[in-house]
Amino acid sequence: QVQLVESGGGLVQAGGSLRLSCAASGRTFSSYAMGWFRQAPGKEREFVAAISWSGGSITYADSLRGRFTNSRDNAKNTVYLQMTSLKPGDTAVYYCAARYRTNRYDPVDYDYWGQGTQVTVAS
Repeated sequence: QVQLVESGGGLVQAGGSLRLSCAASGRTFSSYAMGWFRQAPGKEREFVAAISWSGGSITYADSLRGRFTNSRDNAKNTVYLQMTSLKPGDTAVYYCAARYRTNRYDPVDYDYWGQGTQVTVAS
């Protein structure tokens, strides 16, 4: 089992920045690819970013590339999502998720999920 706990969400003005963290415990964190997803009210959960177990492969949703940066620190069992130039459309609950080794885009491919952290961007 892998337990995931997100933090760092909150209320921010448009144009502002936030850094989300996802702390993992349980099985060997460095063996797992980590994904970020978000879900706005009334919408499906959508892919944000993912990073492979080594950090050597990082992928982003096309619409978010350039504003969001995904990184990980295996020594701290933590993955980060740095979000800049935030827009009201970024308002959602953000989730981190884990799967073995390689990153994927589809949430159904992930085995472990955190409880989510709310990000609200005010206009």
